Amino acid sequence: MAGSSRAARAAADKALTGALDGVDRSALAEELFSIAAAIDGNIALRRAFADPSREGSAKRDLAERLFGGKVSESANGVIGEVVAQRWSSEGDLADTVEALAVRALLASAEKAGRIDDVENQLFRFERIVAADTGLRDTLSSRNTDAEGKAGVVRRLLEGKVAPETLRLAEQAVRADRGRRLDRVLESYLTMAADRREELTALVTVAVALDERQQARLKSALRSIYGKPVTLQTVLDKSVVGGIRVQIGDEVVDGTVVRRLDTVRRDLAG
Repeated sequence: MAGSSRAARAAADKALTGALDGVDRSALAEELFSIAAAIDGNIALRRAFADPSREGSAKRDLAERLFGGKVSESANGVIGEVVAQRWSSEGDLADTVEALAVRALLASAEKAGRIDDVENQLFRFERIVAADTGLRDTLSSRNTDAEGKAGVVRRLLEGKVAPETLRLAEQAVRADRGRRLDRVLESYLTMAADRREELTALVTVAVALDERQQARLKSALRSIYGKPVTLQTVLDKSVVGGIRVQIGDEVVDGTVVRRLDTVRRDLAG
C-alpha cells in the first residue's frame, strides 16, 4: 500500500477496535462482509468511495445513505470512517473493508476461545488445497461461480472445523479479487497471528520435530524476533535433512538440498 492508504488503513483499524467492545463480533463481521461485497460488486460505488478529490464528509454521507438503517450503528460507524479516508486506490479500500470483517470474525473466535483452532484449521485447509491440484483448480477457477466454490468448501469442512474457519474459507473462495487463493488464506493467517500477538513460522522438514526440538526452535526464534512464535509444520521428504523456516517474507533455509545446491552453484561459478 502507498502512504495515503497505509494511513487510511491505520485509521480504519482504529475504528474497528473501538467498535468491537460490547457488540456481537460475529454479527459485525457479517455486516462488514456484506458491505465489502456491495463495494466489490459496484464499480461506480468503489470509485466514489476511493475518489481522492471528494471530501471525506461527502463520502461518509454517501455511506450513510446507502447503509444507514440496513446495518448496525457499529458497522455504519466503521464504514463511515473507512470511506472518509484518503485512499491510493480502489483496491486498497476494498481489501481493507474485507480485512476489517476478517478481523472482527477473528475477534469473535478469540472471545469464544477458538482462535488457535481457527488458525490451525485454516493452515491445514490451505495445505490440503495446495496438495490437491484438482481441488485447487476448482476453487481458483474463474469458470466456477462463487457460490459453487463455497459449496465445495462447505462439503469439505462443515461439521469438522470451527464456524469461523468455515466462514473464512468460504470468503476466501467467494471474493478473491484476482488474488491467488493461497495468498488470500495466508493473509487471513497473518491477521490471526497478529490478533494473538504472535508470529507464525512455516517449518518444512523431512521428519516431524519432537516436542524438545519444537521447544528449542520456538525459543531460538523468539530470541531473534522478540515475540512468541507458533510453528506450522509441513512434512516434505524432498528436504532430505535439515530445516526450512519461513516467517513472513523471511526464509532461513538450512536443508541438505539447499546446501548441496549452494555447493553446485559455487562449483559451476
